[in-house]
Amino acid sequence: MGNAQTEDEITLFERDMKEFWIQFKISYGTEQINQTSALRDLCKETIEALSEKWSKKLKEEDLMIDKIQEYNNEILQQSKYVAEKEEQLTEIKLKLNQEEEQQQNLTDSIQELKEELMKKMEIKSSKNKAAKEKVERVSKIKTLFKEHLGLEMRRIHDEQLQFIFRHIDHKDPDKPYMCTLTINEQGDYEVTSCTPHLDCIAELQLKLRETNNFSAFVANIRKAFTASLYKQSA
Repeated sequence: MGNAQTEDEITLFERDMKEFWIQFKISYGTEQINQTSALRDLCKETIEALSEKWSKKLKEEDLMIDKIQEYNNEILQQSKYVAEKEEQLTEIKLKLNQEEEQQQNLTDSIQELKEELMKKMEIKSSKNKAAKEKVERVSKIKTLFKEHLGLEMRRIHDEQLQFIFRHIDHKDPDKPYMCTLTINEQGDYEVTSCTPHLDCIAELQLKLRETNNFSAFVANIRKAFTASLYKQSA
């Protein structure tokens, strides 16, 4: 009797344990399913949120890439513009240097011309001074020649000096014998006319230039006129 009761208790205990495990499994399975579903939904939401986030980020990055490309294009254009301006600036500098060199050459040429002109003016002034001194010497002896040799001197056009000799022909004392003298650009004496013509006039002119003895030249001209007259009379 006692053994039968013990067996029933054991059977009942086993049955209760089975029901407990069944209920536990059911309860645990439902919870697992719910947890799995919740986890799946959470994962889905997370994935969607991440997808949206990364999609937005990718769009932002695409915009950033486009912006960077735009900046690169602008930089490239600016670089080309700067290169062109630098080339133009180089050309301008080269042209300025050439113009400065030309200006310096022009300045040097002008200075050389000035110096040459000053030298010519000095030479001309010296020649003019010498010519003036010669004319003054001639003027000083004018009266002396006129009184003793029957000589008259006249200053005519183009700064020429004319000598008029008289008292050469005793038959006609007032008959004029003329010789015209000037000072050329080289500052030398030059006979421009002689009436009547004397064959020795070139020789007398050369001697005057060599000796610068004006008095002797005038005396020799008078002698030549006298000799020419006697030669014609003979």
